[in-house]
Amino acid sequence: MIALDTNILVALHREDSDHHRAALQAYHSQGQHTTFAFLWPCLHEFYAIVTHPRIFRKPTPPRIALAAIASWINHPDSRILAETHGYFDLLTRLITTGSIAGPQIHDARIAALCLHHGVRELWTADRDFSRFPQLRTRNPLISSH
Repeated sequence: MIALDTNILVALHREDSDHHRAALQAYHSQGQHTTFAFLWPCLHEFYAIVTHPRIFRKPTPPRIALAAIASWINHPDSRILAETHGYFDLLTRLITTGSIAGPQIHDARIAALCLHHGVRELWTADRDFSRFPQLRTRNPLISSH
């Protein structure tokens, strides 16, 4: 199972993103039966970013952003990840071992959700996840050649 961070979701959705083609290529290269995991915090953040008029000159209309989210989460090979029993203990360990404070909690929450649900890999362009060595990450927006 591959989880998608907010920056990957934005690149997939926004055709005006410099990384749109790379995101689409990586997403479609996984084969039709790859399970993609969508985390509620990332979906919320995706919506906030793509509909924000100070981030995009032409922000995504809310109905289009919601349709994008619906298409991802309703795909038969997708999973939606949320907090369940045991999540808080894992989050507490990540906070303690990583000396996490302030806004770093967002990334700790994403890492804890991924680890809690057995995500194989988190696709992200955010290098801050290196604070969580237990979580395997990959940036599919850059070429590995």
